[in-house]
Amino acid sequence: MSVPAAPPGQPRKAATAAWIGSALEYYDFFIYGSAAALIFPTVFFDESDPATATLLSLATFGVAYAARPIGALFLGHFGDRLGRKKIMVFTLILMGLSTFLIGCLPTRDQVGTLAPVLLVICRVLQGISAAGEQASANSMTLEHAPEDRRGFFTSFTLSGTQGGQLLATLVFIPIAALPEEQLLSWGWRVPFWMSIAVAVVGYVIRRTLDETPAFTRQQTASEGVAKLPLAVLMREHWADVLRVIAGALVASVSTIFTVWALAYGTSESVGLSRSSMLWVGALANLVALAAIPLWATLSDRVGRRPVFLIGAAGSAVMMFVYLWAISTASYPLVLVLGIVTFGVVYSAANGIWPSFYGEMFSTRVRLSGMAIGTQIGFAVAGFAVTFAARIAGPDGDDWFAVALFTAALCVPPVLAALTARETHKVPTELLGVRAADTANDRERVAA
Repeated sequence: MSVPAAPPGQPRKAATAAWIGSALEYYDFFIYGSAAALIFPTVFFDESDPATATLLSLATFGVAYAARPIGALFLGHFGDRLGRKKIMVFTLILMGLSTFLIGCLPTRDQVGTLAPVLLVICRVLQGISAAGEQASANSMTLEHAPEDRRGFFTSFTLSGTQGGQLLATLVFIPIAALPEEQLLSWGWRVPFWMSIAVAVVGYVIRRTLDETPAFTRQQTASEGVAKLPLAVLMREHWADVLRVIAGALVASVSTIFTVWALAYGTSESVGLSRSSMLWVGALANLVALAAIPLWATLSDRVGRRPVFLIGAAGSAVMMFVYLWAISTASYPLVLVLGIVTFGVVYSAANGIWPSFYGEMFSTRVRLSGMAIGTQIGFAVAGFAVTFAARIAGPDGDDWFAVALFTAALCVPPVLAALTARETHKVPTELLGVRAADTANDRERVAA
């Protein structure tokens, strides 16, 4: 049985929808990261102990990552049972609603300890949404993409993520420049309230997408969709799930760069301004928008493994250089090395993991495999910020220990890439097929 042909222009439409949807979704997610580093220690936690307040605030950033594996189990199941499109629409609505509610929360001064409890609940909802967002968008673009350009088209999801982070940073720059009283009373709420517009725009875009040809074909195939995708996943792809979990730890580079380095750079021991550090992130993300599709295009030519290895191993080295630069308080040095570390080197791994991981799985379990594998790894990456805050010592200035910790978290991704198969030339219908079944499946695809 041949694969149904995608409607004209559908691959570009799917990639565009993934880009815009992910940008809007991760705008919400990263707005929280900036607020957790700069605002929430004062608004939601005990001001009498600033170090503990910062630690607790950064811990709430990691709570969403703890919720992600749970969300991945449910959303992965339904995504492989009901289709990619339904999950993409659901995750966007849930993220927009939970983010808007954060902007409406009462502060600690108003309701006491109930305030951080409500904050954590909203953060958990954000995590559940994010658990299905990237896996569904990646599956959608990969299954619509031409076989020789899967890396390029799937990279739009991560370009969108960087776009959302850039938008979140740019929104927070003028907010952070407000007078302290206005910032802590109403200013910090504005970026969260803007999520309603985010949800509406994203919903309109994603509702117009067609389901992927690969999933449509799977529905009509003799074996149909998997009734229990998790069971099939664990039986046939358990080793690849472990590889994805290990590979996803590279996201620790992003969370350390985005949250801990921001808090460190603006601390009393360094003394850089909030706005200047936010601009480092903004410009690094701007460069990443260009670097990600370039790295992805390279992976379509030379393979996923070598490009991913450049990103993972290179990031381990560059984090030492970047955090050292912050310790010098030399802003030109921080700016240049921040752009190189995050905008260029990290983008090599970040830009091609959607195709690299997605190509490990068959259509029946692709969304589940990507969601569960990445979200377990991302859960560790999310709490890397909390661990970094502890490792940095009572004064929060031991950057070398944090860099060493981040480099250690880059080792499993390197090992995962070294042990994975190269898949950039494998036909879409044969992705995730076990070697013993390859001959039979080639005959089926040709029929």
